[in-house]
Amino acid sequence: MRAAGKVSARVLRDVAKMVQPGVTTLEIDQYAKERMDYYGGKSAFYNYHGFPGQICISVNDVIIHGIGSAFQRLVLGDIVSLDVGVSYEGYIGDNAMTVPVGGCSMDAQELLNVTETALKKGIQQAKKGNRISDISFAVQKWVESHGCSVVKEFVGHGVGKHLHEEPQVPNFVDGSKSPLLVPGMTIAIEPMVNAGDDALKILRDGWTTVTKDGSLSAHFEHTVLITDGEPEILTCPD
Repeated sequence: MRAAGKVSARVLRDVAKMVQPGVTTLEIDQYAKERMDYYGGKSAFYNYHGFPGQICISVNDVIIHGIGSAFQRLVLGDIVSLDVGVSYEGYIGDNAMTVPVGGCSMDAQELLNVTETALKKGIQQAKKGNRISDISFAVQKWVESHGCSVVKEFVGHGVGKHLHEEPQVPNFVDGSKSPLLVPGMTIAIEPMVNAGDDALKILRDGWTTVTKDGSLSAHFEHTVLITDGEPEILTCPD
């Protein structure tokens, strides 16, 4: 899992450098495959339940599952969520980040800051003896205290030999019984945060998920190992 996480993080880092005005999202998707091949991995997303992309590329009001397109060209001021899952030697690393295209508005940057910090708040709670709900509460409290909303239809998850494993890792607390965190668990913590309302809709392609009110959305994710001490972030490039 450490090796898979490192490869996935390197691919995400490399792909993020390609985000600039004039580039199409399909070019980014194709470049992601080149980088996965270079590191000896392959996409954990491609053809997963029929998903047609190598990675998820979600622009502005797209929350998740954006598909690379030759007809979508990035422009100055966009924000782009890049979600990269790489299968490497039988294990999967899953991580995401949202980046501005050559800069963005102050409101968009605030959304990025809130979402990335929410991920950090969640990771801080990923300790032996805590429960998944401690992660969920930390994320939700931070996000809502800054006037944003967490997406509730999609959640984080366990990750290992398969992309989606138990337990689910919501970004909100719903009062249900929550699993205990024990050393050896590897989970993907991934706040998906909307600047406006949490309502969403899925477009005709069956994948692309957008905010219902058209507000911006951001997404940050790490694969994290529960240890006897502090949580270990597996998706760090170096």
